[in-house]
Amino acid sequence: MKIKIKWNPEKLLGISAMTISFITLLIFIYQTNLMSRQNYLSILPYLSLSTSDSPVDSRFSLSVENHGVGPAIIESISIKHEGEDFDLADFNNEILTFLKSKAPELDSLKVFSFSTLERGMAIPANESYNVFEVKNSKEDYLLLRNNLNNLLEDGLYFEIVYKSIQNEYWMITNDTQGPKKLD
Repeated sequence: MKIKIKWNPEKLLGISAMTISFITLLIFIYQTNLMSRQNYLSILPYLSLSTSDSPVDSRFSLSVENHGVGPAIIESISIKHEGEDFDLADFNNEILTFLKSKAPELDSLKVFSFSTLERGMAIPANESYNVFEVKNSKEDYLLLRNNLNNLLEDGLYFEIVYKSIQNEYWMITNDTQGPKKLD
């Protein structure tokens, strides 16, 4: 037995409307997926360790800079020296305090400033965060510079792990050319 379908204008119009709605739904899903990927790629913090060394001004500073898009949220700061691992939290989150523990001569610094670098801290896009600085004192400049060079020769190594607001993780160190993405 054959079923015969009668095609009238109402049925054709209904099928056409359903087909167009289905195609529109597919396009909407595709566009949403594209927008989601674009948003994901547009939030990419790019941290770097930056030193400023000016013998003329007797100025030396270490800072963490975010050259990317979106904030970088610090997850951990670890330091290695002479084969030992250290957590910066054990030194009140102060790199200068750590340096003083390894080079006691740095206790005689007079003209300096420093900041803490702690877990959970967010460094905004296109901002620089000064970790420590010595300026306007030739004696302090030379003391810090010489001791820091000695510590680096002894294997001083910094490692900062940070994340984006989308929970992507990266790591920077004092001897790499940019962030390394972590899985």
